[in-house]
Amino acid sequence: MFLKTRADGSLLEVLSLKQLADPFAAQVDGRLHAGEELQEQEAFAKADLVFPSGEDLPRCWVDPAYQQG
Repeated sequence: MFLKTRADGSLLEVLSLKQLADPFAAQVDGRLHAGEELQEQEAFAKADLVFPSGEDLPRCWVDPAYQQG
């Protein structure tokens, strides 16, 4: 799955969908897609990511207490 960074709109390939959907995981492993060479895997804060359309990630992916309020 691909997401964008909030800071500069760089395209990010998410390497673990399980980690992305886990509300207790504050970070997700991914690779930036920039240039022709494959980039190194890094950890990215989910709070700094959005869908390519600009929409925020679903609350149930980022907030462990999403059902409480």
